[in-house]
Parts: sequence; structure tokens; C-alpha cells
Amino acid sequence: MLKSPLQVARESYLPKMPASFKGAVKIVEGNKTQSVADQAEIEKMFPNTYAMPVLTFEGSDTAKTYPAYKVGVILSGGQAPGGHNVISGLFDGLKACNSGNKLYGFLGGPSGLVENQYVELTAEIVDEYRNTGGFDIIGSGRTKLEETEQFDKVIENCQKLGVNALVIIGGDDSNTNACVLAEYFAQKKSGIQVIGVPKTIDGDLKNEVVETSFGFDTACKTYSELIGNIQRDANSAKKYYHFIRLMGRSASHICLECALETQPNITIISEEVEQKGMTLDELVTEIADVVAKRAAKGLNFGTVLIPEGVVEFVPAMKKLIAELNDILARHEAEVTVLETNRDRRDFVATKLAADSAEVFASLPNSFANQLMLDRDPHGNVQVSMIETEKLLIDMVKSKLKKRKKAGEFDGKFSGQAHFFGYEGRCATPSNFDADYCFSLGYTASLLISEGKTGYMASVKNLTKPADQWLPGGAPITMMMNMEKRHGAMKPVIQKALVDLKGKPFGKLVENREDWALNTRYLYPGPIQYFGPASVSDITTYTLQLEQSK
Repeated sequence: MLKSPLQVARESYLPKMPASFKGAVKIVEGNKTQSVADQAEIEKMFPNTYAMPVLTFEGSDTAKTYPAYKVGVILSGGQAPGGHNVISGLFDGLKACNSGNKLYGFLGGPSGLVENQYVELTAEIVDEYRNTGGFDIIGSGRTKLEETEQFDKVIENCQKLGVNALVIIGGDDSNTNACVLAEYFAQKKSGIQVIGVPKTIDGDLKNEVVETSFGFDTACKTYSELIGNIQRDANSAKKYYHFIRLMGRSASHICLECALETQPNITIISEEVEQKGMTLDELVTEIADVVAKRAAKGLNFGTVLIPEGVVEFVPAMKKLIAELNDILARHEAEVTVLETNRDRRDFVATKLAADSAEVFASLPNSFANQLMLDRDPHGNVQVSMIETEKLLIDMVKSKLKKRKKAGEFDGKFSGQAHFFGYEGRCATPSNFDADYCFSLGYTASLLISEGKTGYMASVKNLTKPADQWLPGGAPITMMMNMEKRHGAMKPVIQKALVDLKGKPFGKLVENREDWALNTRYLYPGPIQYFGPASVSDITTYTLQLEQSK
């Protein structure tokens, strides 16, 4: 591997760990758990992995002898900074539990499990990737394992290789997959354990036992550096409004965190849009009002942060997209053979309810076409391909033009569109993510060695110094509920949306008017890996505010 000077320097970084990992450990069981919703249905579907207790690892004076394992690991879904350190922690933890343990990486995500594509991860390989970004050590993929034939093939491949435990590093859908596999393997008495690790830069995989998903810290710091750079440019040129769309299909955690880090003029929070029942026009009006007020002060520039999934939270658009998802799932063959976007729009329009058809017809053709793009493997619209920032620029421009004609606006408006997505997914992990991910991997190794299955690795107390962190495991079934996917109700991990009564959102609301009308930009600069802990080890505003007294 070719290495930059920073990467060479990062090779020597030793992740900080919970104190309980620095010697022998013991496992402490909490109370039995139940799912967050739909308890009867979830319990019926997961009889072998339901109602398990939350686990905590504590230091012990008595060393344990663990059996040897062959463990498989996959990276599932989109990349997130720190995945390589999860594998490093998993490898080191397995070797600490039993020097005879072996780790195999299945290549290309879940498909590697089915196709039996793997590589043994040796110390030589793992050492090359410590403290680096990306998932390139074994690659990732989005293949969804949902057919019995796939499950049986995984069992067959694992048994041939002698693998008796799997670690699935992924987001809510991937960990839902882990839960389903754990239950199936238990029913089949296959002897294969399954452990999940919480990954997603979107930050929507969190709950009472998972304080944050890994990668969120680094991705937000990366985006915030870029936003800060743009804001400095805006404050220098003083002639552009920068509309910046950020990742976050189902929740606005990234948008909120980046706002707290950079203090832009306008921050759209999807969950607030839905709560207020706002239309697209009302959203545009709010933006136009800020532009007009700033123009009255001689400020014809600014920044607007937009969560990529906001269109799904505008009630009328949410209803339209839900109908489109169902229609495209039911009529896939008929839609596919149509040659032009206009034909597809016309066909779909005949299947929509009257109010949704009216909304659909009111959209610009380019935007309507984007709403009909191929769905992701879970049946959801691919919001990353919907250019909401350009739509909002056009709509704000049109509204301000009407105001100018009516003598109600005398400023200037020129919009610049940006989408920050891939820029943050494979960044070199921050010290926080490097430490957190290593601890998650190490925790997974202990859960395996203790014979557990159907658990997600958990590390809590994350705003404290790392030696005070609390590692353990949480049953994945406790995070699940029933949701509609591909037109049918399925068990899935419940996503964590922005809490509109929480402290992070409250901080935004408290400062919203001041940041809108004045120029209070913060310029975070690049991620710092060296220097005082107050700079290099600091975590997100979100986590700090959520855990503040």
C-alpha cells in the first residue's frame, strides 16, 4: 500500500481502551429485554434470541480460558470511517482470548458469505490498515440476505471453513440482517454465532445502549471542515448563497451536528418539517424570508444546510413517495419496458391517488424523474440521487423574483449547489472513532468468546475518557419493530430520528434567529490527530449535549 506521511504517522497510534480490557474480564447480565415496539410479533419471529439481557464487561481478578474460534467478518453497506479499526480490535481481542483464534474476512460484503469469497486476516494484513479510513481491507457491499437458500448457503460455507461465529459490521438494515441470521442459525442448531457492530455515518443507529454509531464523528468533522471553508469564501466574496445537501436519508443528525459545528444561516431539519406539516412552498418561503432580511442589512450571501432526505418528510411528498414505492414495486416489469421518462411519468400518474397525482404533476419534470429512479435493495427511493438543493435554489429564486417585481425585495440572490456525501465516508478516522471502533471490535471478540449470539457490540459513557468507557452487548431484538418494506411488513431495527425535544436541537433553535440574520460562522478546520486532548480527542456536539447534565 502506498502511504502518505500522515498515514505513516498514524500507524504508531495506539487506540485508547476501556480500563476493563487491560486485564481479565467478567460478564455481568442485566434485566431481560423486549423490543421497542410490536413485542408480540417480534417475540414470535425471534423465539431463540428474544428477551435476552443487556451485558456489561467489567474487570476481573480471575483469568478465563476461552475455546479457540474461527471467526468470519463482513463489512456491510456504505463505508464509514473506523471500519478498519473495528477489524483491528476484533483481531487483537480474539488473539488475546485465545492465540489459536483465526479471523477470516468475507470479500465484498454479504455476497462474500454466499459466494464463499474470503481471505484469512493475518497480523501482517491487519497491521497495514490500522487507523486508516475506508473498507478496502475486504471491501463492502449491499447484497441483502433474505432468502432461505442464502441462509443455508452461508451455513454450508461457514461449516466447510470451520467458521463458528460471524461479525457483521453495518447499519440498521445490516444489523437487522445479523439478527435474522442469528435466529435462523439458532433454529437450525448450526453452531454459528452472530454479533453485530453499529456502523453508519447517518447517526440514526442509536438508542439507550448504543450512544452513537461509528463514523458519525469523523464524517461530521469532515463535512464541517468543508462547510467552514465555503462559509469563509462566502464571507469573503459576499455574493453567493451556498445550498449544501448533506447525507442523512432517514434522519437529520448530520445536518444538525454540522450546524452546531459551523453555525450556518439556515439549517433545515427534516423531522421539524414533518412535525410542522410544512409544504415545499412553506419551506421555500422560510428560506426566502431569511434571504430578504439579510439583504435588508446589506448581506447578500449565506449558507443553507439541507438533509438529503428532507423530501420524504414533507407530508405531501412523503405520501407521494410511499405510493411511488408501492407502485414501482408492483408494476416493475411494466415500468421498465417504457422507453421515455415522460411515458414512465404518465404511467405512474394514472396509479396515484388524486392528491398525490396533483403533487406529482406540480413538480419539475427533472425532479419527478429523480423520484422514479431505481429503488435501493430495501425498496426505498435513492434520495442521494435527488438534487433537492438545486430544486430549492430554483424555487427560492422564483419566489424572490416575484417579490422583487412586487417591490418587496431589493437584494440580490445567486445560489451555488453542493452535495457532500462520499467526501466523508472514508476519511481517516478521528481519534474518537479510532478509539471507539477498536473498542467495539474488541467487545465483539469477547461476546463471541463468551458464546453469545444475536447481540450488538456496545460501548457506553463515551464523553468520558476512554478508560472510563463501559463495554458490553445489547440484544438486537430489543431495537426492533415492524415496518413496511417492499409493500410488506418486516421486522427491522427502529431508526433514531432527531429528538425535537432534545438538547442538540434545542441549541439550534436557541441560536437560529441570530445565526440567520447575522454572520456567526465557525471555521472548524481539518480533523486534528495530534496535540492537546481538548482539540484532538473531542467528540461531537451532539453527544456532548445529549450526555450533559
